[in-house]
Amino acid sequence: MIIRPYELKDEESWLRCRVLSFLHTAYFDHVLREKERYENPSIELVAEVDGQIVGLLDIEYEITERSVCSRGSGLGGMIWHIAVHPDFQRQGIATRLLDKGEELAKTHELNRLEAWTRDDEWVRKWYENQHFALVDSYLHVFIDKQAEMDQSIQSIYKNLYPIQAFAHYAGNQKEEVMGQFKRVHECVCYEKLL
Repeated sequence: MIIRPYELKDEESWLRCRVLSFLHTAYFDHVLREKERYENPSIELVAEVDGQIVGLLDIEYEITERSVCSRGSGLGGMIWHIAVHPDFQRQGIATRLLDKGEELAKTHELNRLEAWTRDDEWVRKWYENQHFALVDSYLHVFIDKQAEMDQSIQSIYKNLYPIQAFAHYAGNQKEEVMGQFKRVHECVCYEKLL
């Protein structure tokens, strides 16, 4: 296995790796049709085995404080994507990608990394094992049943009927919101000082 910078020719393999790695997570429906491009500089790495992308890491980093990250002081980097193809998981690939990403982040004088994830316990454990600290959270609320829609979303336009909605809840009544909707995920922020 080699870890190297992402190249444009990797896009299709990158997308396949990401889709398959997210399939059995709380992000199962967050499918991309093309790889994101970042406004700020980024560290984009892939793990390759026999010409196949089996892991990926994207870190967009700041050149102006708090232009990418949601918290902290100094310059930070946001981990937008870290994923390993299911056939290659539990082989240390994500850790190796993160180690290389941290090494490169330090060369850009970043003092921390930030990552947001949902409530997959094994993902949270991985971040904690990599010495990230849980620092913030809010809720991702998926509204897709008519009863849920009727109680929470209304259109101001005649004959426009919302069918589905995705919302962020950042208030203090998380338990109540979690009880009102069928699909709610806690979105948590992890931070690691470099």
